[in-house]
Amino acid sequence: MPQSTHPSSPAYSPASDLAPSPAHPTLTGRLGLPTAVALNMMEMIGVGPFVTLPIILATTGARYSAWAWLLGAVIALCDGLVWAELGATFPDAGGSYAFLRQLYNPRRAGRWISFLYVWQLSFSAPLSIASGCLGVATFTVWLWPALAAPIPGLPFLHSTSLIAAAACLLVTALLYRNLTAVARMAWILFFGVLVTIVGVVASGAAVSARLHPAPSFASLLGWPTLALLPALAQATLIACYDYWGYYNICFLGSEVRHPQRTIPRAILLSLALVAALYLAMNFALLPALGSGSLLATHSASRVALVADLARLAFGSTAARVLAALILWSAFASVFSLLLGYSRVPWAAARDGNFFRSLDALHPRHGFPHRSLLALGFTATLFCFFSLGQVIALLVVIRILLQFLLQHFGLLALRRRHPSLPRPFRMPLYPLPVFAAIAGFLFILAFRPHPFTELAAAAAIAATGSVLYFLRARRLHHWPFDTHP
Repeated sequence: MPQSTHPSSPAYSPASDLAPSPAHPTLTGRLGLPTAVALNMMEMIGVGPFVTLPIILATTGARYSAWAWLLGAVIALCDGLVWAELGATFPDAGGSYAFLRQLYNPRRAGRWISFLYVWQLSFSAPLSIASGCLGVATFTVWLWPALAAPIPGLPFLHSTSLIAAAACLLVTALLYRNLTAVARMAWILFFGVLVTIVGVVASGAAVSARLHPAPSFASLLGWPTLALLPALAQATLIACYDYWGYYNICFLGSEVRHPQRTIPRAILLSLALVAALYLAMNFALLPALGSGSLLATHSASRVALVADLARLAFGSTAARVLAALILWSAFASVFSLLLGYSRVPWAAARDGNFFRSLDALHPRHGFPHRSLLALGFTATLFCFFSLGQVIALLVVIRILLQFLLQHFGLLALRRRHPSLPRPFRMPLYPLPVFAAIAGFLFILAFRPHPFTELAAAAAIAATGSVLYFLRARRLHHWPFDTHP
């Protein structure tokens, strides 16, 4: 990476550190706006809304579930504007790694904070990928119950773990090719994701239309009270998890054509489209679920809820088709997740801020193959762990060690370098930043029993800091460098 002047110098520009050294191989910009939107939406939708919908309903009740989706959409939009501005200003591989490195000075604390981000990603990214693979396995077993039979001689293994691990290895193999081929596969997967959402909305609308008397929306929606805030915070946490992914294209910043325009548009378009789809799904399902019987029957069954809606609406064959489509959507989400996250360790290793062995591009196809394989195999191992609290753990870790750091960093950057070129400037600044911070703090402060996830985030931050400072002392990096 080229040397830059000190931040106190008038000539300092954080963007100056983004151009890689000629000695380093670079990624090629091939992704246009339509593919960028498709990749974002695949990660956003995935299996999340279909698996978590019963959890949100059980947390808040049918009358208040829409508020969680609405509040989650507002938080996602405000946070998305932060990502859009940072992604257009620093369009480099690694997304948040590049942002945090630049926001906190790449020659000083930015090395430490960006290392912490990659360190937490070493845990959170494989968990995210593994959770999607477990979603694939869960719907596979629902479609073919015989696969749930115990494994002879291996009682400690569950068939869903093996199916999930196989799905993870398959996605890794599919991504082990050039970006043009990957983009073609992404479009095929994306089409199935859209068909899935349409099928869920149509099923809910068909069941709701048969209710006599049909409930009014006024009877299905209620204003949340102060006593409901803990439940609403927990449900909003889950809704935020379902919206996340609008920033996926930022991790592929070096592979985007005209990134200063494409990245902000892809973020805002994918957010608008997915928010509209989620709200349409919610309002289509509310009358059927608000009637009480269906929700009570399936309050403990996360898979059967949406499938049973399709069965009630169109028959048992439709239920199996919809379950297969949800399986397809989950697979597409894992595809997009692994594609985006595989660029982060490579970007850090390229800068000498992570394990050097990951600093390699495929000699023929030009993608970070070692980083892809390392993340894919780690996620495969995570498929054999219990992920009962994975959503809460992932959200809390990323709020504390990624999202809030970006928000405060952007505020500081705007103050320190007001003349820095910004291809995209968020409207109404700084209100969206403060609104996103307030929304995330609401989730952290009001959800019940938050201490387990907060302790886990603190432990990851502490171990990552110790590892960084030991490594920095050995390599003479900040704060042990002799030439600050």
